[in-house]
Amino acid sequence: MKERLSLLFLEKGELDVIDGAFVLVDKNGIRTQIPVGGVACLMLEPGTRVSHAAVVLAARVGCLLVWVGEAGVRFYSSGHPGGARSDRLLYQAQLALDNNARLKVARKMFEFRFREPLKEDLSVEQLRGMEGVRVRQLYEQFAEKYQVPWTGRRYNPKEWGGGDVANRCLSSATACLYGVTESAILAAGYAPAIGFVHSGSPLSFVYDIADLFKTDTIIPIAFDTASKNPLQPEREVRLSCRDMFRQTKILERLIPTIEVMLSAGGLSQPEDPDWTVPPAIPVEKDAE
Repeated sequence: MKERLSLLFLEKGELDVIDGAFVLVDKNGIRTQIPVGGVACLMLEPGTRVSHAAVVLAARVGCLLVWVGEAGVRFYSSGHPGGARSDRLLYQAQLALDNNARLKVARKMFEFRFREPLKEDLSVEQLRGMEGVRVRQLYEQFAEKYQVPWTGRRYNPKEWGGGDVANRCLSSATACLYGVTESAILAAGYAPAIGFVHSGSPLSFVYDIADLFKTDTIIPIAFDTASKNPLQPEREVRLSCRDMFRQTKILERLIPTIEVMLSAGGLSQPEDPDWTVPPAIPVEKDAE
């Protein structure tokens, strides 16, 4: 996973497998080869069609397909990259069902994100309230730093063009981070829906893990892009996120961070069973 390109956005074409190659074919018949085995996540925008053969190949090589709205800011559905194991999913569920373990994981996530110790008697609901206050303060600080007009986080997918530039940039950047985070969660064998701070959404765990990286990655990019007021802010944000994901090696960091967060729950992590198929490219111990 850590060696892959983070994500690609595709639109206005048909994904298919032709002559053994994974390609995007436009209306003029021009083929663009996609290195599907080297990409963590393909974000499919309106105007794309996907053949059965393309879905099969993407699943076999572990590339997540995500169907999104225009500019990638609405999530409709996602595929499954394959390779998941039930032992990690059961471990995650066990932590989430144990109130004490869940609180420990949520507290670890908060401390990791905001770099401050917490009182032992805080509940998950109180942590959520504290998180909301901290995030609003962060947005205000970045808006002031980049001299961007800011009246608060407002996002209406039904009236996308009516939003201000800063909010549109934040939504586009967040969609990019959610895509790569979900692909890492699924590749590691965990469930996107079983969250610890967030709950009640098919992507609760995606939100939990993505939030750990927002402050140092996508929020500065969103406000920096908004300060330049480009003609196509969503596109500029996506390109900047792509480059930043590569430079910060976020795919290399996601799965180890997930394991650190879950270990805070105090339950024994599952051991690899004897029948587990080893990774195609094993990691040398002295290189970790």
